[in-house]
Amino acid sequence: MLPSVPLAIPASDTGRARNALTLSRPHLGSGGGGGGGVAGPLTPETSRPGSPYAPPVNYDGLSWPSVGAKERLEATPEQAAERQEKLSGAIRTILECIGEDPTREGLLDTPARYAKAMLYFTHGYEQNLRSIVNNAVFREDHDEMVIVKDIEVFSMCEHHLVPFTGRIHIGYIPKGHVLGLSKFARIAEMFARRLQLQERLTRQVAMAVEAILKPLGVAVVMESSHLCMVMRGVEKTTATTITSSMLGAFRNSTRTREEFMHLVR
Repeated sequence: MLPSVPLAIPASDTGRARNALTLSRPHLGSGGGGGGGVAGPLTPETSRPGSPYAPPVNYDGLSWPSVGAKERLEATPEQAAERQEKLSGAIRTILECIGEDPTREGLLDTPARYAKAMLYFTHGYEQNLRSIVNNAVFREDHDEMVIVKDIEVFSMCEHHLVPFTGRIHIGYIPKGHVLGLSKFARIAEMFARRLQLQERLTRQVAMAVEAILKPLGVAVVMESSHLCMVMRGVEKTTATTITSSMLGAFRNSTRTREEFMHLVR
């Protein structure tokens, strides 16, 4: 058995994080049948530095908002109707520009239909993180890993305005509080229903969970297929993209991260 030297971590960070954050010191045999061994170099299991990108989550729900997000959130019914009509007009222009006739029967109501659909595809701009959580944070001394996996997500690529779809897996190690399980799916849905990049979506979900619970660590992995790679460009129908965001114990400890990745396979 290789002896381990515990890493220095705060006294409050007990449980799994304390057990997982260790350094192993291999001992090399003398090779001659004599006594003892020579200590080898420390092998760090802390494999990643902390991320320098850590802006705070705005807990009113407008996390990483675009310029018009607050305006859309607070719009009156009249302003919302005006917004939809403006969007419908833009769709009519697109139909004309691609060589279609927006007045023919099949396309007559398409601008209005698409405007409604696009507002639904992006309704995450109008959702509020505080309302989604809805006080579903509970005191609990559970200090083992909690994972909600295979959450379906549908989002829109901000580069080409075409969908990407897939699954997201969320894990965390509680530190005195847990979150209602359905809230993880709702948080993922809120950030997915915006114009997105998969990399940013993964990070935003992880940071939102961290801001709400202040756990020992958060891990998020997302797998998805992007239609911008399927129906245009390289046109690779079987390609998938996998992204991850690891915070706290999951970033600092190789063992903790590996356990999470094993459980979500």
